[in-house]
Amino acid sequence: MMTNLNNKLVAITGASSGIGAATAIALAAKGYKLLLLARRVHMLQQLLEDPSNALSSENTLIVECDVTNVDSLSNAVQLAHDKFHLPIDCLVNNAGVMFLQPLAEQSLQRQQQMISTNVMGVLNGIHVVLKDMIEKQHGTIINISSIAGKKSFSNHVAYCGTKFAVSGLTEALRSEVSSSKVRVIVIEPGVTQTELLGHNDTEQVEPYEEWKKTMTLGVLKAEDVAAAILFAYEAPPHVCVREIALAPTEQKD
Repeated sequence: MMTNLNNKLVAITGASSGIGAATAIALAAKGYKLLLLARRVHMLQQLLEDPSNALSSENTLIVECDVTNVDSLSNAVQLAHDKFHLPIDCLVNNAGVMFLQPLAEQSLQRQQQMISTNVMGVLNGIHVVLKDMIEKQHGTIINISSIAGKKSFSNHVAYCGTKFAVSGLTEALRSEVSSSKVRVIVIEPGVTQTELLGHNDTEQVEPYEEWKKTMTLGVLKAEDVAAAILFAYEAPPHVCVREIALAPTEQKD
């Protein structure tokens, strides 16, 4: 079993922290080879050097990458091919940003940043791997959307728009490439303890943090979402887990 896993290469965007890092750690523990992509390459290096996980320079390639730049993604995939001599078996499109603010008060720059990263970043990743997967009649693309891609939340207008786009394009692409034996999956987490809110102003974050405190059982951990990703990816080839929506038990919306 481990030998088969060693012949599979998984690429993860936004791999330096949160869901991306947790997914990398979980996959490494099962013997997969990994291409880890992020803008914060120093955090990828720290992850690689952490002795508590199974990541190593032998099974992992880290590359500084901006998902809004398709050439950056394409070059990273080529570097992985040169190192491992393997195609991308699975792409986890995880990179994303979230800015919370009433739309009338939010700058167009922040809205554009969310669109560029959350939507075009996903499409860029798909563009780089899809033709090869179709040609090989095999492959898995896992797009990380959000519960906010299924329903609206206050102060989330632009963010919801980007995640509705991710959930929608995932289903449309799944249908389009199903006859090519390529699986396309969407994961839609609810409230998760990650760094996603790190670039927001305090007055926008405080109500969100207070909301999280009302969930006494706790919010999702990055590892919970990583487990869902692995479940979907490791399903037999004839099974496409089209969608997983998961949230804290106490999250009402």
